[in-house]
Amino acid sequence: MSEKPHILIVEDDLDLVEMLSAYFRVQNYDVSTASFGKDALDTARQHDFSLIVLDIRLPDIDGYEVCRNLRTQRRTKDTPIIFLTEKRDRVDKLQGLELGVVDYITKPFDIQELRLRIRNAITRAEMSPLMNPITDLPETEYVNEKLQALLYLESPWALLLVSINNLDQFRELYGFVAADDVLRAVALMMKNAVRQYGSEGDFIGHFNTPYNFVIITKPDDVAQIKERIQNRIEQSREYFYPLRDTSKAQEAMKAGHLKLNTATIDHSMGPYEDLDALTNQLLAGVQQA
Repeated sequence: MSEKPHILIVEDDLDLVEMLSAYFRVQNYDVSTASFGKDALDTARQHDFSLIVLDIRLPDIDGYEVCRNLRTQRRTKDTPIIFLTEKRDRVDKLQGLELGVVDYITKPFDIQELRLRIRNAITRAEMSPLMNPITDLPETEYVNEKLQALLYLESPWALLLVSINNLDQFRELYGFVAADDVLRAVALMMKNAVRQYGSEGDFIGHFNTPYNFVIITKPDDVAQIKERIQNRIEQSREYFYPLRDTSKAQEAMKAGHLKLNTATIDHSMGPYEDLDALTNQLLAGVQQA
């Protein structure tokens, strides 16, 4: 980064604010602070921040309300927000996710972990909006352009849709970092399978959600690519779970968690009237591996 990242810390514990401010300034950040929710909103309207660290419990209005307000402002609607919280309930986590919070960290926390989460969140926010920051694969907007082009392609093609089953529940149980690791690993396995069994010009990207992937390849290659991905995921599923939760992991895997749902279509099943017709046919064929 050419300029120092500028973070806003919203926290009413003055000792904690002083400690965090001193630490992040040493780490080459510019730091602003606010102890009240209304002060945070005023400050955020006046400056551009790389990221906001926001405590849920504030003296005037809670962090949820501050976050809602920030998301309605043009200046802050896309600013990454990390919640600082003493709450561990699933409902609280879901409420934060619904508001577009990129991460949360529970008090008491490891300051090194907070530093890494802040750094990673800022890095992701600065990446191209056409690329997924976790997998480094193209997002839906660019993928749709590639799918649209298939409607006019005369040479044979095949599509493989791969989605990860129950990753939302996994994320609620084990957190953002663990779920991101799963996405990253699945993306790598797909890249390796396409590299091994695919052809030059094959394409991988996200389809509709971060948990769905689509591969554009040749009809002769799609079965081998699919089999390779399924086998690698099946061999790796148990390693995505923490060692302390071995029994829970076994139950979850028996229930189909982190298994793959797949679908395949090709040019011979057309013609497709438009992009919606193509994607609807693809989604209609989804099956669990």
